Amino acid sequence: MASITDHEAEQIANANATGRTPLVFVHGLWLLASSWRRWAELFEQEGYAAVMPGWPDDPETVEQARANPAALAGKTVGQVAAHLDEVLGRLERKPALIGHSFGGLLVQILAGQGLAEVTVAIDPAPFRGVLALPISALRAVGPVLANPLNRRRAVALSYGQFRFAFANAVSELEARHLYETFAVAAPGAPIFQAAFANLNPWTELRVDSENPSRGPLLITSGERDSAVPWAIANGAYKRQARNRGVTEIAEIPGRGHALTIDSGWREVADTALAFVKRFT
Repeated sequence: MASITDHEAEQIANANATGRTPLVFVHGLWLLASSWRRWAELFEQEGYAAVMPGWPDDPETVEQARANPAALAGKTVGQVAAHLDEVLGRLERKPALIGHSFGGLLVQILAGQGLAEVTVAIDPAPFRGVLALPISALRAVGPVLANPLNRRRAVALSYGQFRFAFANAVSELEARHLYETFAVAAPGAPIFQAAFANLNPWTELRVDSENPSRGPLLITSGERDSAVPWAIANGAYKRQARNRGVTEIAEIPGRGHALTIDSGWREVADTALAFVKRFT
C-alpha cells in the first residue's frame, strides 16, 4: 500500500498554508476522490480548505481506474482508516470531516478517535452494533457477496446494478450519465467486512460512539436510498446519540444513494455546510 500521494501532500500543504479549517472529504465504494470536486469548490468558497484524499493506491482519474481496476482491489476498512489517519495527522488544524457511504462509516471511525472538529456522515455504511439489514441493502451488495472470491478482488457494477444501488431516484438519462462519469470498480473486502461485522468481535468496523472528544455529528439519509436505507442510518444515529456531543439525523426527501454526485447534490451539500458552520 502506498502512503500519502504527491497530490494529497499538495492539498495538505495548501490547507496548512491557508490557516483555514480543513474540510476532509472521504469517498465510498465505486467512486473516487474526484467525485467530491464540486463540493470542494463550494466549501472553499465558504472559507474552508478542502482536502480530498483517496483510498490507498487509488488511481487519480476515472479513466485510469477503468484501465487498471486491479489497482482498486484488496483494501480493507482498517487500511483505509489508517491512511486517512495519516492524512489528518499532517494537518495543522483539527479538520471537519464529510464522508459518503463507506466514507460515512470511515469519518465516524475517525471522529470516534477524537480526530474531528465536526463530522457529517452521508448515507453511511453500517458499523458493528447497527443491526438493521433491509432487503434492498442486501440486493445492492449482492453482486459482491455472491462470490466469496470477490473479497480479494475489485468488483465493478453493471449499469443495472448501479441504477438500483446508486441511481434509482434519478431519471434514466441522468443515471446513465452518472454511471459513465463516476463509476469505477471497488474492493470487495469492505462489503464482506460489513456483512459479518456483528459476528466478528475483532472487526475493523468499530466506532467509539461514546468518546467525549467525538465532536458534533450529523447523519443524513436519502429517503429513497436502496443501498443504505433509513433503517441503517437511523440505527447508526441511535448508537451515536449516546454521545454527550451534538448528534443529529436528517432525511433528504426523494434522494437515492447518488445524492452526493447527482443533479441535486447542492441541496445535500448545503445541509452539510450549514451543520459544519454551526461548529467551526
